[in-house]
Amino acid sequence: MLYALLYPLADDFIIFNVFKYITFRTFGGILTAMAICLLLGRWQIQLLQKWQIGQSIRAEGPKHHQSKSGTPTMGGVLIACSIIVSTLLWMDLRSIPVWIAVGLYAAFALIGFWDDARKVRLGSNLGLKGRIKLLLQIIAALIAAGIFYRLFPADTRLAFPFFKLLRPDLGIWYLPFALFVMVGASNAVNLTDGLDGLAAGPSVIAFLSYMVLAYLAGHAKIAGYLQIPYIPGAGELAIVAGVVAGALIGFLWYNSHPAEIFMGDVGSLPLGASLGFLALATKNELLLITQVISFQLWGRRIFQMAPLHHHYELKGWKESKVTIRFWIVSFILCLVALSTLKLR
Repeated sequence: MLYALLYPLADDFIIFNVFKYITFRTFGGILTAMAICLLLGRWQIQLLQKWQIGQSIRAEGPKHHQSKSGTPTMGGVLIACSIIVSTLLWMDLRSIPVWIAVGLYAAFALIGFWDDARKVRLGSNLGLKGRIKLLLQIIAALIAAGIFYRLFPADTRLAFPFFKLLRPDLGIWYLPFALFVMVGASNAVNLTDGLDGLAAGPSVIAFLSYMVLAYLAGHAKIAGYLQIPYIPGAGELAIVAGVVAGALIGFLWYNSHPAEIFMGDVGSLPLGASLGFLALATKNELLLITQVISFQLWGRRIFQMAPLHHHYELKGWKESKVTIRFWIVSFILCLVALSTLKLR
């Protein structure tokens, strides 16, 4: 919106020329989303406490987690609002990929909101039935993938890290693969959400990585130099990735240990779906899948409890130690993924 309003003024006022640069608008979006979450976070916590919208803790989890019962949840509503508002402010309104990304985020946030609302109403950690939630996720992902590949030339080939000439074509199987990436990533992030700051921290690192990947994929000269697929229009998706990271940084101010608020499914479900879409749109699907698989292989023991972070709690790690170490692992994996750009 700001791009459409202010960039035309560059002919008279040279300072507005900065709005044509994706990098400037990306950092503007990061700061805007962060500011919204920081400024409105305390108000949201007080509002959720007033409405008695608190987290229900599953009985089979670690016993010390029971003390978190009643902590305000559904903080993902503020995250979603800050992301949508900030993206609309700083994006090029003509960018179809960004509109698809925003629509996908909103759709998965609504699914998560419905799930959280049922949990709050029933006073239980059980929300929507698994098959219903999965069906809704598949429908939302299918619509997003269908629109994206209808409006853009469908490149159904996969790009393998380290092997620039290895580009197998999935053909008609690419659509099921795309659904798997988005829905699978959505549920992966949802499972990660269980400790204070655990989902938000690694997500910040991941989205900042995809911010870089989206910018590079949308820049013809850089993409050619790095020998990565050039995706026209992908550069604008750097704004989406940056905005999500900014919103999560602001949310972490209140979500860090000990958490004053949880994001809930309304926050975690759309994060993974958005990561999946960014991976698909920038032709980095296998990098995302490799990160997830590598993260799972990091724990080689027979787990005492799922999700994985509870296993390490039962091994004697403090919650804050689990969270920080998972952040470090996420950072390392993202560095490994980015390092493959030139090694192709």
